[in-house]
Amino acid sequence: MPDKNIEKIWIEYKKTHSSDSKEKLIEEYVSLVKYVAGRLNIYLGNNVEYDDLLGYGYFGLIDALDKYDLNKGVKFETYASLRIRGAILDNIRKIDWVPRSLRQKQKDLEKAYTSLEIELGRPATDVEVAAQLNMNMKEFNKLVSDTNISNLVSLEDYVEQHNGNHFNLKDNSEYQPEKVMEKNETIHILGDMIDLLPEKEQIVITLYYYEELTLKEISLILGVSESRISQLHSKALSRLRGKLAFIRN
Repeated sequence: MPDKNIEKIWIEYKKTHSSDSKEKLIEEYVSLVKYVAGRLNIYLGNNVEYDDLLGYGYFGLIDALDKYDLNKGVKFETYASLRIRGAILDNIRKIDWVPRSLRQKQKDLEKAYTSLEIELGRPATDVEVAAQLNMNMKEFNKLVSDTNISNLVSLEDYVEQHNGNHFNLKDNSEYQPEKVMEKNETIHILGDMIDLLPEKEQIVITLYYYEELTLKEISLILGVSESRISQLHSKALSRLRGKLAFIRN
């Protein structure tokens, strides 16, 4: 659908809130719901039905349509993606499907990475982290696999929670000026941390958050399985979240 038509539909909807214009906008942007739900579904596996994620996301899209301000100069796709993601995460958190024991294991993993890397002055290896946690490699690999689902709260969400506002790793230019300095500082810190990640983890984080590729697409680029990419992503997040928590405390 041409941009001119979309602009007309937006103007009509904001003036009349007619069901016809609303349906046209939903039809235009429904792909955003599928995209965001698909990315979150990577972590959930069989824990939450994909159709449920779509349902939560549709509510986020409708909320975005009602609250979007045409005059603020922010792309609707950017604004709506945050609303859709927020709606899905809010509903998932209400379910509280991640066991407390797993949350604690995730924190222990993050602390192990952080303490070791501060001590060593370089990225810790799997063997070193496993030893720090008093685990053999089989137990360590299972832990990393298990914590994939606890990484539903991704790097973007983690930064958002600690900054108290919405944050996007790829584009920081469309937000209010008073937030730019704080976010630029966080981006700078994250950039330095990402540069220190092991090479493959750095590539996965860059392709996933900056290039917005799916884990499947990244697996094809790197020539390894999707589960291996998921594992690299989980390890990278554990390193980054542990360091961010250390800095903020």
